[in-house]
Amino acid sequence: MLISDRTRLRGRKLEEVASQAVDGGVHVVQLREKDLPSRELYELAITLHAVLRGRALLLVNDRVDVALAAGADGVHLPERSLPGKAVREIAGDACIVGRSVHSVEAAVQAERDGADFVEVGAVYETASKPGVTPAGVELVRAVADAVRLPVIAVGGVSADNVGDVVRAGADGVAVIGAIMDADDPQWAAGRLRRALDEASLI
Repeated sequence: MLISDRTRLRGRKLEEVASQAVDGGVHVVQLREKDLPSRELYELAITLHAVLRGRALLLVNDRVDVALAAGADGVHLPERSLPGKAVREIAGDACIVGRSVHSVEAAVQAERDGADFVEVGAVYETASKPGVTPAGVELVRAVADAVRLPVIAVGGVSADNVGDVVRAGADGVAVIGAIMDADDPQWAAGRLRRALDEASLI
């Protein structure tokens, strides 16, 4: 999963970076631009959905209304966002619902509330969460043992350490910097994809 951060675009368009990342092996793009006004976020979601349709899933961070209005595939909920049950009532069963969690207890609750997957982290130090103490792969392992949902590791994950999170029980990874900071997003995504696939075979 690629998580967007338009402050790292360096003059590029988000839809271009996302498209290149998908060409490299990304399966899901999460639109996470928390400071954008509703109208601008909606328009960006529409643009991304048009580019990604049939190639990768589009999730909108936190904003169920924008996700539904833009025809996105789902929504990703921060840990302190709306309860999953409430989102299901709004969006229905066809909407993918992910939930960020930072503890085993939160992961178990997310499963009870009907989440389709949990995103666990921050596993390693990451510029997107300054001052946050990394949870390490131990939290990934504990969550994977506690729930039956797919577990996505996030936070400082790269091609160099993705094997460790997969061996700890992660089913996939979500990244910002590993792709957004790369001069060649397709190459960076491909390198991460290969490392992830190789680790999954061990």
